[in-house]
Amino acid sequence: MLELPIIEVAGSPEQMGRRYGEAVKPLVQAFVHQRVRAARAYLRERGFRDVDALRDLGRQCLDLLKSWDHEAWIEHHATAAGAGVDPVDLYTTGNMTDIRDILILGRMSAEAEGCTTAHVGPEASADGLVLASQTWDLNPTDIDYVVGVLRRPTVGVATFSVTCAGCPSLMAMNQHGLTVGTTNVKVKGSRIGIPYLSLLHRAVRSANRAQAERRILRAPRAAAHTYWIADAAGVTDLETSAGHHLRRTTDTGPLTRTNHCLDAQHQAQEGEPATVSSQKRLSRARAVLGAGAVTTESLKALFTDRTDGVDSINRYLEDDQGTTTNACWIAQPARRTVSACRGPADRGRWITISF
Repeated sequence: MLELPIIEVAGSPEQMGRRYGEAVKPLVQAFVHQRVRAARAYLRERGFRDVDALRDLGRQCLDLLKSWDHEAWIEHHATAAGAGVDPVDLYTTGNMTDIRDILILGRMSAEAEGCTTAHVGPEASADGLVLASQTWDLNPTDIDYVVGVLRRPTVGVATFSVTCAGCPSLMAMNQHGLTVGTTNVKVKGSRIGIPYLSLLHRAVRSANRAQAERRILRAPRAAAHTYWIADAAGVTDLETSAGHHLRRTTDTGPLTRTNHCLDAQHQAQEGEPATVSSQKRLSRARAVLGAGAVTTESLKALFTDRTDGVDSINRYLEDDQGTTTNACWIAQPARRTVSACRGPADRGRWITISF
């Protein structure tokens, strides 16, 4: 079974970042190296020879972070220093999906994307409590670098996140139960801005769901992504591009999301058509959530589903689809508890973290 390493850090942003980088130093160095190598090959396949152009976009986005979320900017630089890597390289490779969209949206394979979300409000869960969950699917090689990070800052809220080594929050919960996550979509109009990992890292440090939502929607977003924000009362799903958004909540029923747009305005500007996998995963999740009486165990079962073969929610390396399930996440905000595993739901050892 795949184990999820847990790193615990505390103190100021600089202290937490330094400790984080030092704790995962070999992993961060290998992660940056493999993503730079993959980016170089990827760009060359699409007629781009200048990897420095991608790095320059990453540098410009990192420069914006300094004023938008100064604490995170400090933490990032300390993490890079602790790991012995260049901060621009770490930021660029960590936020690769957004930064590459700025450069070459429309020239990439949609099969290389994944992620499926499954959220229910109190009326659709077996115990009357909100459940917020997702698979995180991306590059097969990323599974080697998945870690859990427990942050206890001197000032601010404690958080637990699952992410890639050296990166900020991806799927995350804070000590009050506020929980966030994401899936990737592609919409034209990407620009220099704040990439998705930085948006999530700031959102999870919010006091409540409304504040987290405002921080995402008012940010100068770099590219299209979907974001979900959950608390004990419900879940908000935001389908965003750089300048537009669609908002849904569990007030109207269960929510699920894969990797194509649901908003008409976004669909008109979508960089790629919906894949068969994205459509089948959405249909499968909707059927399960629509049956009601959802539990943590039924969500784990959904995340192990292989009914649709290589187009299933549960994605394996041997599917040879350019993506695998790198981690799974099931949160119960009211109980301030999250269950998570590294890798596919049936190949990773599930752990539970509670605040």
